[in-house]
Amino acid sequence: MELNKELNHAPENIHHIHIMGVCGTGMAALAGMLKSAGFEISGSDKAVYPPMSLFLEEMQITVFDGYGAQNLEPQPDLVIVGNVITRKNPEAIALAKTDIPYLSFPQALAHFFIQNRTSLVVTGTHGKTTTSSLLASCLYRANLDPTFMIGGIVREFDANFRLGNGEHFISEGDEYDTAFFDKESKFLHYRPDIAIITSVEFDHADIFENLDAIKRSFKKFVSLLPKDGLIIAHLDDPNVVEVVANAPCEVQGYGENINLDWSLTDVKADGGTTHFRVNHKGQEWANLRVQLPGKHNCLNALAVAAVLHHAGVTPETINKGLSLFGGIKRRQEVRGIVNNITVIDDFAHHPTAVKETIQALKNAYEGQRLVTVFEPRTNSSRRAIFQQDYIPCFDASDLTFIREPVPLESVAKKDLFSAKQLTSDINKRGKHAISCPDTESILTQLLPILKANDVVAILSNGGFDNIHNRLLKQLHTGKAA
Repeated sequence: MELNKELNHAPENIHHIHIMGVCGTGMAALAGMLKSAGFEISGSDKAVYPPMSLFLEEMQITVFDGYGAQNLEPQPDLVIVGNVITRKNPEAIALAKTDIPYLSFPQALAHFFIQNRTSLVVTGTHGKTTTSSLLASCLYRANLDPTFMIGGIVREFDANFRLGNGEHFISEGDEYDTAFFDKESKFLHYRPDIAIITSVEFDHADIFENLDAIKRSFKKFVSLLPKDGLIIAHLDDPNVVEVVANAPCEVQGYGENINLDWSLTDVKADGGTTHFRVNHKGQEWANLRVQLPGKHNCLNALAVAAVLHHAGVTPETINKGLSLFGGIKRRQEVRGIVNNITVIDDFAHHPTAVKETIQALKNAYEGQRLVTVFEPRTNSSRRAIFQQDYIPCFDASDLTFIREPVPLESVAKKDLFSAKQLTSDINKRGKHAISCPDTESILTQLLPILKANDVVAILSNGGFDNIHNRLLKQLHTGKAA
């Protein structure tokens, strides 16, 4: 199956678009954007269930449950192939036998929505969703009417996409691979004019062999910037320094180093709000606040402030946008408070993100016991590559539960992550950790020990067997749910 690198049809000659793998978060959002733009959309997936099935139904998008050649009848004008689709997928095999043009998800996003706008791409191992959401929200509040596609549900819009009439398109630049027929990173398709690079660390062990491979991909991305473009780079990170070293455009550094173009000082937590001072080129520039805990979120906000300054937005308007930001679902999201016990949901899974999130929550809920529940679920976290890196990440947690992950069948046992080993290592540091074989075991042990003023932080990039709602129900009833 060869990639159709150029779509010969102009958008005005395309009416019916079929999306394979339509129930993924990003794919469903793309379907919604295309539907809103006036196209007839159909889709297929092997797991059609709420909430995505309801979202697509509300958008009046026809969805076929399961894959097959019949889903390509009547023949669409274009097919968009999701990352979840493999070369052996029966619908992909059927597609290859036709002359229907097809694109990957990032190609389609670029073709239909990015190419005629100023492309703002937020990249990095950590903080992409939060930073891009902050940027979209602030541009909107500055009356610049942006369009965006983001990996999380932004509370201000109750959506992860928006079609605006302004010049800016904000995308979350994912370094993960594009499709089975294109193993390059997604962000290489997003035609960046302005980029934020938050961090560069090793991740996605199923895609990248090592950190050098990730750096090569980021260097390719940097090379795509035009001469009149701009990179806002977190230059406290030596890996970021390396990847932007030969940038073809201006690079403005941000971080805690006072010698950078944009620097952060005087970070002060006030519950869920964090205040900080910004220096620009060595001079005090503004005092800002963001409705998010943690210094890492102040750094995300600092990068956004730098982009907004470049776009001509005043410090006063920037501060207003940051301070009114309502957050993102699954990013330090309070799911409920029962009997004065707070249950928080967060997406953190990489060691750095886990450590920063736990410390931020400990600072935000000063004086309260922090109970952390962690599920290693990604392809990287289920491998032993981060086994040692995780050990100090839970130092700020008063009590930690770690779920034994579902093993990766393709990985030898000796190369798999062990929750039992990690809890042993954490306990040797004088902290308290418990490993559990499954979610039920965690819930059984959690309920009897929770008390008023406790904060329960549940960290997972997946659904975690609906643990959040089940725990809240248990707290309401005092019984297992």
